[in-house]
Amino acid sequence: MAEQPQPTVKTRFLVISDTHGRDSIPSSNEPADVAIHCGDLTMGSTLQEFQGAIKLLKQINAPLKLVIAGNHDFTLDPPAFQNKIREARRLQNIDPLLVEKEYGYCGQVRELFDHVDAKEKSGIRLLEEGTHYLNLQNGASLTVYASPYTPSFGEWGFQYSPHEGHEFAIGNVDLVMTHGPPRGVLDNTISGQRTGCEHLFGRVARSRPRMHCFGHIHGSWGAKLVAWRKTISEKPSHLTDIDSGQSTVIEKLSNIKASGPRAYYLTSHCADDANPLQHGRHTLFVNAAIEGSDGFPSHPAWLVDLDLQRAL
Repeated sequence: MAEQPQPTVKTRFLVISDTHGRDSIPSSNEPADVAIHCGDLTMGSTLQEFQGAIKLLKQINAPLKLVIAGNHDFTLDPPAFQNKIREARRLQNIDPLLVEKEYGYCGQVRELFDHVDAKEKSGIRLLEEGTHYLNLQNGASLTVYASPYTPSFGEWGFQYSPHEGHEFAIGNVDLVMTHGPPRGVLDNTISGQRTGCEHLFGRVARSRPRMHCFGHIHGSWGAKLVAWRKTISEKPSHLTDIDSGQSTVIEKLSNIKASGPRAYYLTSHCADDANPLQHGRHTLFVNAAIEGSDGFPSHPAWLVDLDLQRAL
C-alpha cells in the first residue's frame, strides 16, 4: 500500500526585520499564525528602544511572535555589551550610572522580554541560537533554527570573523531565521556588493528548509522561491547548487518602489497555489528588512502562507 501523505495545515507568517527603533508598523493588524522578527529591533540598543520594540510586537495580531537579536541589539550580547562599557569608560570616562540609565544593566533587556506581560500574555519569545520545536495554535508543528550572528564589521553585537566563519548547526527544520542573509541570495548592498555568509548558505542548502527569513541588508528587501539542484555540492555555492531556471523571484525592491508605499506584501506557496513550495525541492528566501532609504523610508512587511505538517 502506498504511503499516505501527512496532513498539512495552511499557516500564515508575518515576517519583519530591521525595525530599528520603531514602536509600530502599518501591518500590525493583519492576522497571522506566527510573527517573525529577524533582528535589529533597535538602532542604538537603548532601553527605550527595546521598550518600543516590545510595544510594536504586542500590537501584532498573532498568538506567537518569534524574535532574534541583530548586530544593533548589542546589549543582548553580554560580551559585546561589556566591551562597549569598558571602552566608554576608558576613552570617555563616562559615569557607569549614566550608562546603566541609558542601556540598562547586563541582562536587563532579556528580563524585559521574559516578563510575564511580554512572554506569557503577548506570546513574545526571544530565541537563543539553536533549534526550537513548537506546536502552533492552528494545529501545525513548526521546527525553527534561529541565529542572530552575522559576519563582523565594526564594533557591534553577535558577530564573527568572516574568515573563520560560524557554526550554523541547521538540521531538518521548517524555518531558518537569521539576522543576516546567506551568500548569493538577497544579499546585495545598494552598491551591488554581495555581503551574505557562505557558511550559512552551505548549511541552508543542505537543510533545504521551507523558508529562510532574514534582514540586515536593507537594500535587498524581497523574496525568491529557490529550486535546489538534485545533488548539493561538497562545498555549496549559490553559483552551482541553485537551479536558476526553475527558481522564481517573488518580488524585489525596485518593483515596490515603482508601485508606491504599502503596508505588506502577501505571497502564498501552498499546494494549490500558482507557485507551490515542495518541501525538499524548494526554499522560500525572504529578506524582510523594514528600514528603507531617504526616498523610500519604510519597506512592506511580508505575509507568507505555507503548508506545515499537522502536530501529532
